[in-house]
Amino acid sequence: MAQATPSNLSANKPRLSISQIINMSVGFFGIQFGWDLQRANMGPIYDVLGANAEDIPLLFLAAPLTGLLVQPIIGYLSDRTWHPKWGRRRPYFLIGAILSSIALIAMPHSSALWMAAGLLWIMDVFGNVAMEPFRAFVADKLPDSQLNRGFIMQSLMIGLGGSIASSLPWIMRNWFGMENTAAKGIIPENVRLSFYIGAFFFLAAVLYTVFTSKEYPPEDISYKDKVKESNKGFGGGLKEIFTAMTKMPYRMKIIALVQFFTWPGLFLMWFYYSVAVAYHVFGAASDTDPLYGDGRDFAGLTLAFYNVITFAFAFVLPSIADKLGRKTTHSLCLLAGAAGLISVAFVTNKYMLYGGMTGVGIAWASILSMPYAMLSPVLPRNKIGIYMGIFNFFIVLPEIIASLGFKWIMKNVLNNDMLLAVQIGGVLMIIAAIICFIFINERKNEKTDEAEIAEMEILEQRTV
Repeated sequence: MAQATPSNLSANKPRLSISQIINMSVGFFGIQFGWDLQRANMGPIYDVLGANAEDIPLLFLAAPLTGLLVQPIIGYLSDRTWHPKWGRRRPYFLIGAILSSIALIAMPHSSALWMAAGLLWIMDVFGNVAMEPFRAFVADKLPDSQLNRGFIMQSLMIGLGGSIASSLPWIMRNWFGMENTAAKGIIPENVRLSFYIGAFFFLAAVLYTVFTSKEYPPEDISYKDKVKESNKGFGGGLKEIFTAMTKMPYRMKIIALVQFFTWPGLFLMWFYYSVAVAYHVFGAASDTDPLYGDGRDFAGLTLAFYNVITFAFAFVLPSIADKLGRKTTHSLCLLAGAAGLISVAFVTNKYMLYGGMTGVGIAWASILSMPYAMLSPVLPRNKIGIYMGIFNFFIVLPEIIASLGFKWIMKNVLNNDMLLAVQIGGVLMIIAAIICFIFINERKNEKTDEAEIAEMEILEQRTV
């Protein structure tokens, strides 16, 4: 039987129906539910448990470090996993979802700062186990002509899950009358119940995708021969990851640089936005002030709103990308996000926050889809998991830098001004947009760049 090649593999993939694309994306709804619960609430939780403002970035170090270590390893392992019933990527979805959901249930019972930080590490390790294979899952199953739709459907699910998760504490307070403040060191009732609900949706959504989606068997992607070639134990896996890093295609390097400047803007927002709104917009005097609870919950509501914008914008983003091209679309969306972040410091009425979050929501829809759609066509089909894991380096490295270095900047340069920190994130996003527009070479309506893939595979074979 003839050996499959990247080009005929892509061509032989059947087009999927919209219902099939939805089924394979629902799991991301649950994963994002868990991520957005922590993003909207961990800053206030740390604040309630006694953290100082300059310490909060360091306490968020769990997510980037676990992403840096876990994602390339899980990508490598999932490339080489096959079970006749569970497939290649789905076992990782399931294991990660179960253990992350347990951590979500335990989080609101944290009685000390160290306990909350430890549970966040557990949640992030297994959240990354569940999340990393989802990007490769889309590239595995969809032909290039449907990549935009596949990744944007994930954006849609992320927007939907994030909007509900971010608004849950506000809903619990305003619809069900639950308390949004508590004694010093106690996590409020509305936040506690939100984490329970998040655990349910995380697990239920992933289970839905696991049981409604199938994966192509090994013979369809020339899998068995590749396993025999490269399954050389842990050392062989590390060597292959390192080799892949040194053989990144040019476009991957540029998109990685775009990511490196994009994500600090988001991290700084997640670090400081909710607490900044409580203190600077609502005028809270302390974390036991009722205004603090109201401000934190309203900030969560505006974060939910940017996820609603993401959800809505995901419907039109494919058409925009088809017309303008992926790099131009992504650059414009990043500029919208930058404007939204910079505008936060000029808010004089709490409802103006919705305007800023509209720009952030537009950017978020593109951040979740366009980089992956630009990247997937130039990756070797048998190593998508590894390359997606490596690509994640350039998301987590800036967060690690921010977590380790921003404490000093907050204290000595910004005078602990949380709003100014959010604005700096917007400036970095502008830099990302400029790099994307100038340095990414893209043909309009391009398909897989077979020449670049072939060149990469020749280089990799020389290193075997």
